[in-house]
Amino acid sequence: MVCSLKTEARLRALGYSAPAGIDEAGRGCLFGPVTAAAVILPHPCRIKGLRDSKIVPPAERSRLADQIKGEALAWAVGYASVEEIRKINILEASRLAMLRAVQALDPQPDYLLIDAIGINSPIEQQAIIHGDAISRSIAAASILAKVDRDRLLNQFHARYPVYNLTSNKGYGTRDHLAALQRYGATPQHRSEFAPVRAVIDARRTPTQ
Repeated sequence: MVCSLKTEARLRALGYSAPAGIDEAGRGCLFGPVTAAAVILPHPCRIKGLRDSKIVPPAERSRLADQIKGEALAWAVGYASVEEIRKINILEASRLAMLRAVQALDPQPDYLLIDAIGINSPIEQQAIIHGDAISRSIAAASILAKVDRDRLLNQFHARYPVYNLTSNKGYGTRDHLAALQRYGATPQHRSEFAPVRAVIDARRTPTQ
C-alpha cells in the first residue's frame, strides 16, 4: 500500500509549511546502533512508491532513498549508540536518535509526524500508530533510516563476518543466534537484550 499526503495536506491547511516525518530502524535488533531519519518532503511531492520500508525491496529502497535525498526540502539521519542503548534503554535511545535527526534538519520543521512515539522536542508533534503505512513523510523517513542502518551493518559485517550481518541485519535470526552461541557477543551486541544476555551469562558461569 502506498501512503498518502492527507495528514501533511491537513497540516498545511492549518498553516504549517514544513512538516517533517520521523521514523527509526533497528529498534528490535540484537546488534548495533538504532538509526532514525527525519524528512521534510517538497510540496507538491512527486516521489512515487513511498511506503513502509519493511515492504519495499532492497533495490527499490536504495533508489527511493537517493530520490528522497535529491528532492526533499531537508533530510537528516541520527543515531543512538549501543552504549546509549545500554544506559537509557532501547525506547529512550530510539527517541534520542529521532531527536538528533530532527535537530540536524536545515531548515527546521514546524511540525513533527512521528511513527508511534513522541520525542522530547518543543516542536508540535503527532505520534501516529503505523505511521509509516499512513504518512508519506514518515514512510520516506523509514526508508532513509533503513537504508542507512543496512549500510552500517554491511560495514560491521566486514569486521565481524561470522555473524552474517549483511544478511540478518542484526536481527535475532537462527544463523545470528547460532553464531552468538558459538562465538559469543561482540562489543556491538546489545547486552541488555535477552538472547545476548543469556550468551554472556552462560560464558561467565564456570563449568562443573
